[in-house]
Amino acid sequence: MTPETVIDILREALWLIVLLASVIIGPGLVIGLVVSTFQAATQINEQTLSFLPRLLITLIVIIVWGPWMLTQLLDHANRLFANIPYLIG
Repeated sequence: MTPETVIDILREALWLIVLLASVIIGPGLVIGLVVSTFQAATQINEQTLSFLPRLLITLIVIIVWGPWMLTQLLDHANRLFANIPYLIG
C-alpha cells in the first residue's frame, strides 16, 4: 500500500464526514439564523425559542435524510472491504 493510496482513502473518508455532517448541521444553521433575526426584530430574548426549532429541524433532517446518509456510509465501508485484497497486494 502506497502513501498515495492511504491519502486517497483518507480524503474520501473525510469528504464523506463533511458531507454527512453538513446535511445535518446546515438546516440547523439556517433555522438558527432565521430565529435569531426574528428575536432581534421583536426583542424577545427567550433561550428555548432559539433552541427548540433547531432541535426539531435537526430531528426532521435525520428522519428524512437518515436512510440516504446510512446508504452512503455503508457504500463507503463496502468499497473499503471489497478493495482490501487490491490495497494489500
